[in-house]
Amino acid sequence: MSSKIADIGLAKQGQMSYTWARTHMTILEKIKMSNESKKPLSDYKLGFCLHITKETSVLIIAAKMLGADIAICSANPLSTQNDIAAFLSSEGIKVFAWRGQSERQYRECIESVLQFQPDILTDDGGDLHTAAHKSKTRFYGGTEETTTGVKRLEILQSRKRLKYPVIAVNNAYTKHLFDNRYGTGQSTIDGILRTTGLFLSGKQVIVCGYGWVGKGVSVRARGMGAIVTITEVDPIKALEAHMDGFNVQQLSDVSYIGDIFITCTGHCRIIRKEHLKKMKDGAMLANAGHFDVEIDVGYLYSQDKFPILVRPNVECFKCHDKKLYLLSKGRVINLVGAEGHPPEVMALSFANQLLSILFLSKNYRSLTNKVYNVPHEIDLKVARYAIEAENLRIDDS
Repeated sequence: MSSKIADIGLAKQGQMSYTWARTHMTILEKIKMSNESKKPLSDYKLGFCLHITKETSVLIIAAKMLGADIAICSANPLSTQNDIAAFLSSEGIKVFAWRGQSERQYRECIESVLQFQPDILTDDGGDLHTAAHKSKTRFYGGTEETTTGVKRLEILQSRKRLKYPVIAVNNAYTKHLFDNRYGTGQSTIDGILRTTGLFLSGKQVIVCGYGWVGKGVSVRARGMGAIVTITEVDPIKALEAHMDGFNVQQLSDVSYIGDIFITCTGHCRIIRKEHLKKMKDGAMLANAGHFDVEIDVGYLYSQDKFPILVRPNVECFKCHDKKLYLLSKGRVINLVGAEGHPPEVMALSFANQLLSILFLSKNYRSLTNKVYNVPHEIDLKVARYAIEAENLRIDDS
């Protein structure tokens, strides 16, 4: 199988980005160094569907150095960093990804990874796992990076249709606490600032959802001087937001005051027609959830079929005699509008991924077809590696 990428000539640039990220992801280096001589993945083919970023390349190269044969596609049509795709391809990885794929091309690339017939699947969002369940290929197991993907797999499990054991890496404490809160918090604000180039201080920012992602986004927005309001459907999370000092309101009551709306829920059609109609001229819409379903983009296009691209990743829609700005087509703002999470944070997530892949390679025969949490000893090991990487010292007892 041959890679399908944008430009192999970008490989040198990608290599430099990889080296920069690896320098700040010493956790993965420690795991690689402690296992490299044994080549524990030498008999395995791994299939990945992840955002192809410099941080992801550190995970992929580490798995390759542990002996794996690898194919990878992107978890989002707009998130691929073409230089990283070129670098990975130059290193012998089978890569099926480029930035700006159509929906059809995106699905074809997922199928290309499945045609590689991997033993273990690693996904971000559940699209690879969903496609795998339509395949006749037998898989040993898989891992899942996101809340959205885990929910999709749990539905399959509840219907007794899950075909292989899956480790929910998203549920590791060292993943959802640091990645979802700190990583998404910083990178979402980074994506909005890079995309718009505007001043955040004093802006009315409406954050929809107060899960781990919503918490991180809200704190970082407030830290930049924004006036933050939380909307929620869960009374416990709403109360938590209130106790954390945020304004808590119904979305319909604050639609008219918001300067920037950020969806962080993982659910469909959070911002709908009735909210869009109330918004003031110039309001901006951004999404921090995995899929482009939280903002009713279809309604925006029903009002303006030919929005104006006023700057990269900023579309201006004429809607009810006002202008509304959609950022990054409603797709995940931190990866489309910026570079995703910082390497220090992704080191934690990908350490969980790599250790979970190693765990599956040794134990898949004894596991049943269900969704498992990351083994506690792996979570603790990642935390200890992180403590060392941050040069921290803690008590033994």
